Amino acid sequence: MTWTTPWMLTWTERLTLFSTLDFIALGLLALAWFWIGWRIENPRPDQPSVSNLMADFRREWMAQMVARSPRIFDSQVIASLRQAAAFFASAAMIALGGGLALVGNTEQLAGVAQDLTLASTPVFVFEIKILASLAFLTNAFLVFVWSHRLFGYCSVLMAAVPNEASDPDAYPRARQAAEINITAARSFNRGLRSTYFALAALAWLAGPLALIAATLVTTAVLFRREFVSQSRAILLESTARFAPVSRPVSQPVSQPASQPDARAASQADTKS
Repeated sequence: MTWTTPWMLTWTERLTLFSTLDFIALGLLALAWFWIGWRIENPRPDQPSVSNLMADFRREWMAQMVARSPRIFDSQVIASLRQAAAFFASAAMIALGGGLALVGNTEQLAGVAQDLTLASTPVFVFEIKILASLAFLTNAFLVFVWSHRLFGYCSVLMAAVPNEASDPDAYPRARQAAEINITAARSFNRGLRSTYFALAALAWLAGPLALIAATLVTTAVLFRREFVSQSRAILLESTARFAPVSRPVSQPVSQPASQPDARAASQADTKS
């Protein structure tokens, strides 16, 4: 058996090319990616994440949009969000193309292997390690594209919101636009996390210990940004001043409708 023909090996023999520590590091990477995503999207009530806090502001945005005229600012914001999703989708596609080209060039992979480890390692091992990173990039590309499409749906719903706040369809449609916007942002954030972990997976080229270290650092950075960052503290301070944020946009405040009744009652008291 020679290292020059790894594709002639059986799958059992191919698995023996990886150490137990390699499997542990790869499992930790997948577990950390899943856990941090679940933790961010399902935070404790007393410890909301930045993404969770921003969801409230997105609902408030759509509630304020109903009474805003003209809605040029709203169209500019949703357009910038779509552009961001399109940019990251394009970047992920370019990175995928580069990674696949690298996998197809075994000679360059052999050179990278020798430079990183100073050992004779089968090219097949490094192909698998690069494919692990490409798997995260593939997921990132797919969710970025879906996020871009959802932001498009949101823009259509925003355009369907009546200009008059008194219209019975105004707030229900604004609520729909808000929920689609939140779903699009959730997909966008998932794409960013997959991109972060794709970069962390590249550390596997330097060995399983490097992959474990990169996984822990990436998870810690994501956790800090979502739960202990300065931006989160600012959002918490702002949320305390926005009592209507928790009010569904489908339930408009009825004070303007009650004002004529109050004036009529006041005039009746004056005449009496």
